[in-house]
Amino acid sequence: MRVGIAGLGKMGGAIAARLMECGHDLIVWNRSADKAAGLADAGAKVASSPADLAAQADAIVTILTDAAALDAVYDGPSGLLSADVTGKLFIEMSTVQPATEIALAGKVRAKGAAFVECPVGGTTGPARQGKLFGFAGGTDVDVARAKPLLDQMCRRLEHVGEVGAGAGTKLAINLPLMIYWQALGEALAISRHLKIEPQRMLDILADTSGAPAAVKNRGPNIAAWLAGGDFGAVTFNLDDARKDIRTMIAQGKAVGVDLPLIEKTLACFDEASAAGYGQGDGSGLAVYWARRNKA
Repeated sequence: MRVGIAGLGKMGGAIAARLMECGHDLIVWNRSADKAAGLADAGAKVASSPADLAAQADAIVTILTDAAALDAVYDGPSGLLSADVTGKLFIEMSTVQPATEIALAGKVRAKGAAFVECPVGGTTGPARQGKLFGFAGGTDVDVARAKPLLDQMCRRLEHVGEVGAGAGTKLAINLPLMIYWQALGEALAISRHLKIEPQRMLDILADTSGAPAAVKNRGPNIAAWLAGGDFGAVTFNLDDARKDIRTMIAQGKAVGVDLPLIEKTLACFDEASAAGYGQGDGSGLAVYWARRNKA
């Protein structure tokens, strides 16, 4: 299949590499053209604009930063929807509010194309291996059409409802983890006086009910960072986590739900970013808090 991908950040780039490995003819576009260089060397075609990408592809995948970026790529000059997209399939994978996806679906369908949203759980490693968790929203017919492609990206795909349900599910799934990084930092802070070596402490936590799967996976990296070493490859940075938290809070307001814990957590993330942790891994919130206010 000729698959176009607009948005080659960490996740978009990993998904693109996975789909090339699965044998698809790939067309890519990114606002910063340098991010397409490695994929071009591997055989992907680089489109000159979103419209050029949409004209060449049968299925178009978008995974972009926020609603403003979606608006620019879909509706801007030479945007995706300025091309003839009749009969094509759009798969939208960004982390945004449900209302954004619903409005975008209406625009895409008005152009005669199919639209499925499918934000995902997972980071760049699972993305590269096709082991993401997909939360699909759309009609039964459209999701069935997208499923063969999504199955190559995801270890598990859940059709959770109409367009908007996928975005809502993704925000709900990520919210406890964002709060957990602050909780972990506080746990490490109150145990600091025990002088337990970081690697051992994280190993103990990972073997208890006090740790989700993310700690079991990232514990050694967090321990290395706490001990003064390097975390390793950043899969999802702290500033991106702040963006997603703001989206969660906005969604809470949209549906009339109070979210006191995540609102307080955002303030903690903001403080860590101001202290220079913004471009480090999102789990760095725990590292910052464990080091904060040392006696």
